[in-house]
Amino acid sequence: MNKNLKYIIPLLFIALFMSCSTDDDNEIPELNENSTEHKYLRLLISDEVTTELSLVNPSSDEVTFFDAKYPKSALYTTESGRFASIIHRDNNFIETFDSGYEFHGDHVDVKGTPKFGAMTGTSLLPTHFKSKYGELMTFNDGDGTLSIGKESDIHTPGAEFTTINTGLLKHHGAMATFNNGTYAITEKDNSIPGALPERVKIIDNTGATVHQSTIATTGIHGNASDGTYSVFGSASGVLVIESDGNQKLIPVPADFDTAWFGTILETSINGKFIGYARSKGAFLIDVITETIDPIFESSDIMQCKVSYDHNKLGVLLHSGELSIFDIATESLISKSMVISSTATDSSQKPQLIFSERFAYITAPTAGEIIKINLDNMSIKTSIKVSSTPYRLTFIGFENSIDH
Repeated sequence: MNKNLKYIIPLLFIALFMSCSTDDDNEIPELNENSTEHKYLRLLISDEVTTELSLVNPSSDEVTFFDAKYPKSALYTTESGRFASIIHRDNNFIETFDSGYEFHGDHVDVKGTPKFGAMTGTSLLPTHFKSKYGELMTFNDGDGTLSIGKESDIHTPGAEFTTINTGLLKHHGAMATFNNGTYAITEKDNSIPGALPERVKIIDNTGATVHQSTIATTGIHGNASDGTYSVFGSASGVLVIESDGNQKLIPVPADFDTAWFGTILETSINGKFIGYARSKGAFLIDVITETIDPIFESSDIMQCKVSYDHNKLGVLLHSGELSIFDIATESLISKSMVISSTATDSSQKPQLIFSERFAYITAPTAGEIIKINLDNMSIKTSIKVSSTPYRLTFIGFENSIDH
């Protein structure tokens, strides 16, 4: 035997071992927690044609079906995140739905199975929805009233939304809650033709006026509130209302011409809101500095939404391109073509919501939800839901920790 073999053979074993170790590292990469959705987050989806509601567990892609009272409902998440409000505008009816999960600061408790709540509401054309400080509210376009219910009453047998008569003319209106318990509410004085209101006043929970309007506009649509400021989209500029009754207008950018923000979205930053104008794009409104900065300028936006935690802005174009922005820095995080193009005159367009990890887009003609990994937008999956998904919302929590 060659005396050198006693040195060569051990070296071969070492090389073989190192080679196998390298292969193992390639085959079993470190798991990324963002590759799956949070355990206690759910999607609730209504259907355009049927009464079917789809409840999706996006961490497992499991779908459970329920039957709402009517089809084509709008869906909204309550302030706590546990419940959803199901608005049947054309049928003058409101339902509630429970995810079965309750958040406790650093973990989630299971409080039963997903189910409809006992509390319902009946009003004329319930349209605009808000949920703050444990309340659920709709502005009722049919008579200018508010309907208010409490999250704590959702499972109380026979519980109903209470109607507050605001003394207003019927109009396509909106409201917002201040942290002192009063409400900013639109009012119509018929100084302009059409369904849109021209003013905002502040009322208490009986409907009595606390502060009169001091500014008249040429039409209001869209609003949001952080508890200190309530912001309304207006053809005269951005109308800002404070709880003490102070009102001011912030001019829109000079190149807007006749364009204005018909949609206002809340963010996680006090005093800052997203304004969306269809012909101009998405802008950051700072009501403290009274500035309006462009985040994404385009006349091709199909959906403009904030993330579930209100930290990011998502913009989905008719072309199928999705862009995600950090609201605090106003900077682009990522963008990609995620779906096929949609005609601008399409009768039913894809709807978008997104969490910190995934975006979810309805495919109205395919009966599917498209799930997109935001860390790598080329990773997409489809989840079968009802045949014609219409609207969707999150319920539950971006949390995976048990009690």
